[in-house]
Amino acid sequence: MMSEVRDANLGYLMLAQQMIRADKATAIFRLGISDEIAELIKGLSNAQILKLAGNNMMLTRFRFDDGTILGMLTNYNKEKSLSHAHAAILMAGQPVEEII
Repeated sequence: MMSEVRDANLGYLMLAQQMIRADKATAIFRLGISDEIAELIKGLSNAQILKLAGNNMMLTRFRFDDGTILGMLTNYNKEKSLSHAHAAILMAGQPVEEII
């Protein structure tokens, strides 16, 4: 199980860093993170990413706690692109993750 957590963390961190470097504003929106966290992820070295990925807990989480949004993304049969856009609008209204 720990190996899968490490792999998921590594994949997430590498993708997040690539997204932030390519288009920071879009990455912040899509990842649901603050500008401060985006800067921290952007500045991580490969060694830091590997060390952080080896943590025994998931570094990412679902951006929604509402079953309605999950249902829109998975079970909505009419106008799939419209339901995804609606879900994105709802998620955009949620607060970003902050360092506490």
